[in-house]
Amino acid sequence: MANPANPLIVQSDKSVLLEVDNPRYEDARDSLARFAELVKSPEYVHTYRVTPLSLWNAAAMGMSPKEVVVALEEFAKYPIPSNIEREIVDYMSRYGQLSLFKEGPDLLLLCESEDLAEEVWQSTKVREFLLQRIDETTMRVDPAFRGSIKHALLELGHPVEDLAGYVEGEALEFDLRQMTLEGKGWGLRKYQDEAVATFYAGGGVRGGSGVVVLPCGAGKTMVGMGVMETLQTSTLILCPNVVAVRQWIAELLDKTTLTPEQIGEYTGDMKSVRPVTVATYQILTWRRKRDAAFEHFKIFEARNWGLIIYDEVHLLPAPVFRVTASIQATRRLGLTATLVREDEREEEVFSLIGPKRFDMPWKLLEDQGWIATAICYEIRIELPDSLRRKYALAEDRRKYRIAAENPVKLELLKEIVEYHRDDNLLVIGMYLDQLHIIAEELDAPLITGKTNNAERERLYNLFREGVIKCLVVSKVANFALDLPDANVAIQVSGTFGSRQEEAQRLGRILRPKTDGSFARFYSIVTKDTRDMDFAAKRQLFLTEQGYQYVIASEDEKVWEIPPESYFS
Repeated sequence: MANPANPLIVQSDKSVLLEVDNPRYEDARDSLARFAELVKSPEYVHTYRVTPLSLWNAAAMGMSPKEVVVALEEFAKYPIPSNIEREIVDYMSRYGQLSLFKEGPDLLLLCESEDLAEEVWQSTKVREFLLQRIDETTMRVDPAFRGSIKHALLELGHPVEDLAGYVEGEALEFDLRQMTLEGKGWGLRKYQDEAVATFYAGGGVRGGSGVVVLPCGAGKTMVGMGVMETLQTSTLILCPNVVAVRQWIAELLDKTTLTPEQIGEYTGDMKSVRPVTVATYQILTWRRKRDAAFEHFKIFEARNWGLIIYDEVHLLPAPVFRVTASIQATRRLGLTATLVREDEREEEVFSLIGPKRFDMPWKLLEDQGWIATAICYEIRIELPDSLRRKYALAEDRRKYRIAAENPVKLELLKEIVEYHRDDNLLVIGMYLDQLHIIAEELDAPLITGKTNNAERERLYNLFREGVIKCLVVSKVANFALDLPDANVAIQVSGTFGSRQEEAQRLGRILRPKTDGSFARFYSIVTKDTRDMDFAAKRQLFLTEQGYQYVIASEDEKVWEIPPESYFS
């Protein structure tokens, strides 16, 4: 119950303030992460917000309204406003008030009450997907619009529990290997097994669609393979780029009994449809001109798929969302490190892919040794006098670029790189002009979107083998980059405060280190500019996951301070 020594202040607008300098901070943070969204995280007080979507995701994972209220009361400094408990109960109880189910060939929408049914029936947004009102609480839905009606009802404030089941798809028999091709023993970790079981839900209608949230390096691909092996059905896997496609194929061949003849690549380079087909989002959204059809969407009908896996589901392009609305009878698994979308379309993930089914706190996996212990540094530098007037007169977007490309960053970067010369280091940025200069100054290879796939793989392999100790990489490194020995990343510029990008970049260095050493993630930021404003947004993600976040000036030389000293 309320206790002045507790760290939480729950406010009537559903915002929650969390004191950082409190002995119960970490426990409260981990509890909040299950049902609230982090909004901002300055030094001393972090702000969360309880939203309908965060509560519906919690409900889909099995939390009850009472558990949410009890969690708030356990850490509350003052009594919880009376409206909060009512609103939590109201929103969470909506999950399950509407359900879709099959009765013979018919797809039916069942409403918990006549009043709710009347609200649904009178909604013009929903009505276009309804064929008939069967009785006071039941309506017949056009099966072709199973996804569309879920999305429309969610926008109306009513999430739908989809109990209509799924097609089984073409049978595909295979097993997970107990030994990799190199002769190393392997198997699903306990939390990966739990993620598979939660998604599958015993094969019942309450499973089969939804999102598994795990940090980079924690084995989301393994979860996907575990679901595939459980279902034993033909599978379409969608990925953010060609490198990710080929990593999936390599992992499937290494850790399952699937043969090369059973796995197809569908990319700009190759178009082969097999029982397991791995494709890029880019090829699916390619069209000859802006108003032309997406001709590669035919892959969704190319086979009787029993499962579609969306890798990095938070990147799902809008056109693929639209086609996904029409394939709701196929099981759908989304994999991601963060559900945050910069376009704020998390609701589309919820309604068209499914709710969050499994989540594992990053720090818990770190404590168990499954991902490396990481420390994050934000090093703030001054904008040179020669650029101050140019910055002051520039329009907003240009302001960020001036600050992000601050030439002072290069000298500081060279100092940090020299200190870490024996480490395996990635320098990551957004602006190609800046990266070309950095690569030349460091005498390091540069990988950008223009680097062909063969050259990328060659350089990645040289890095893995230790021949190259430093790579300069653009945004291509944000996704599906498997460099297990990378242990230091230095970020010089990013995408306008993107939390999802921060998750991906940190993930590049989170593979466990054989010597148990720390992973170190540096961001070099220009003080008192848009660069620092956007850094504050990116910091939200790191704070939310509980990482040690050190803010320092360039003259403090924090890279020379042993990371252990921040954990004592």
